[in-house]
Amino acid sequence: MLNSSRNIALACALSALAGYVDGIGFIHLGGLFVSFMSGNSTRMGVSLADGHWQDAAQALGLIALFVIGAALGSLIVLGRGANRQPWVLLVEAMLLAAAALADGVGFPGLAIAGIVLAMGLENAVFQIDGGAGLGLTYVTGALVKAGQLIAAALSGGARWGWMPNLLLWAALVAGSLCGALAYHWLGLAAIWFAAGAAFVISAVLALTAR
Repeated sequence: MLNSSRNIALACALSALAGYVDGIGFIHLGGLFVSFMSGNSTRMGVSLADGHWQDAAQALGLIALFVIGAALGSLIVLGRGANRQPWVLLVEAMLLAAAALADGVGFPGLAIAGIVLAMGLENAVFQIDGGAGLGLTYVTGALVKAGQLIAAALSGGARWGWMPNLLLWAALVAGSLCGALAYHWLGLAAIWFAAGAAFVISAVLALTAR
């Protein structure tokens, strides 16, 4: 899927957006994630071992919301009509905007729920024919792929085939840095910027649809 400059640019933009949102969520939730469910799963297991039932339940709730968001994104992709990417991102933008609005009127719990749903949904952008597609809100797979492609390059394969996956990782790190800085400045209201970015990316995709 990272086989064209367009897809690489889109994937990096969305990975940066996910990193931005996750940086905000990580600080706000005190160490839990809104897009990295492997981390939440580990936290859940540790909390269960320590007898911290409320922390374990919170982690499980985030995981469940993420799965629901991923399912919603897949339903959009599997719907009628071609070029579903703009629609997925439009719904993501609306969820992020609703989250920012919920926080603004004093419902931070609802805000987090909307954010997690949006992050799960984003992973459907590169879904094809009902498959799992490309993960955009977590980069463990991208790092594994980068390592494998580095090995392939050292064995005579494509010299720079690993670069797109490394760029995906770098985009998420850069986004999380910006998200953390924005949260220290604006708190959860910094999600408004993420909603705006998702709207812009959706519009660009719709206008440049092939």
